[in-house]
Amino acid sequence: MAATPDKSCLSQPAAAEPDTSAAHSVPEPDAGRDYPSELVQNYHHLSERFQRTTNALASAAHDLKTPLAILNGYIELLQSEKLGPLNERQRDVIGDMRASGQRLQHFIQDFLSYTVLETGELRMRYEPGDINICLSEVCRMWSVRFQEKGLALYFLANDKLPGFSFDSPKVQRVISNLLENASKFTPSGGTVWLHAEPYMWERRTVTKPGVEKERRRQPLSIPNAVKVSVSDTGPGIPPEYHQEVFDDFFRMPSDENQSEGMGLGLAIARRLVSGMGGKLWVESEPGAGCKFSFLVPLKPSPASSARGKNK
Repeated sequence: MAATPDKSCLSQPAAAEPDTSAAHSVPEPDAGRDYPSELVQNYHHLSERFQRTTNALASAAHDLKTPLAILNGYIELLQSEKLGPLNERQRDVIGDMRASGQRLQHFIQDFLSYTVLETGELRMRYEPGDINICLSEVCRMWSVRFQEKGLALYFLANDKLPGFSFDSPKVQRVISNLLENASKFTPSGGTVWLHAEPYMWERRTVTKPGVEKERRRQPLSIPNAVKVSVSDTGPGIPPEYHQEVFDDFFRMPSDENQSEGMGLGLAIARRLVSGMGGKLWVESEPGAGCKFSFLVPLKPSPASSARGKNK
């Protein structure tokens, strides 16, 4: 990108390290073990049923997109008053209709993203870029919504971040999902911070091929990843749910009666980060807010690089 990143993104309110990157698809049985035929048959039955269900979900989401787009188009036309003036009550009703239509459109997009990730069709497109620009764009997109909710959103560009190849749209989707989660659970008057920094990710590797499961930390002298964090002043998450919050369709017991969201935002973010060869985790205590962080390797892993070539 040729644009110069904003040094900061500040949205004031309007007046008033566990790795969670494991896949959730049906795991392949260990080829080295001899399983009972009934168990193998049940596995294949489960796998086929899972695939049919996922494909049906994707098909239904696609079928809903077109009629919903038409409905939203007509709502916007009525709201523009090009077909005639509206009274105050009509404006309120149409405004509610538009908000509900946009929320439904967001649900459908989550379903489509979920099915693409679940069926292994994720494709990475790595291009050289400036992650400060990437974060600034996301911050600008969300600043208005944060103002409407009475929340402050802060981001300061970090000059120490190097330029490297990454999938900008997918990084932005991860950040958007984290910001949406923060805006949903942070009460009015609260604050959300978006931050990025170079990071030394000391990943463990097998150093002696002849010795199984022996792992040593890689010696590092320079950062090999970028750490992006979204912190908020919300109610926080109890430690016993730090893993479960990334599960499909998971909702905190205290939030089960809320109509907003389906519990896919963090699950999708986790899969996207895993596809980049990174990891996503949360640090939180009840009453002390949340800090969601994810790592993006400066050099894509071989697996994610291979996916990136299959465009």
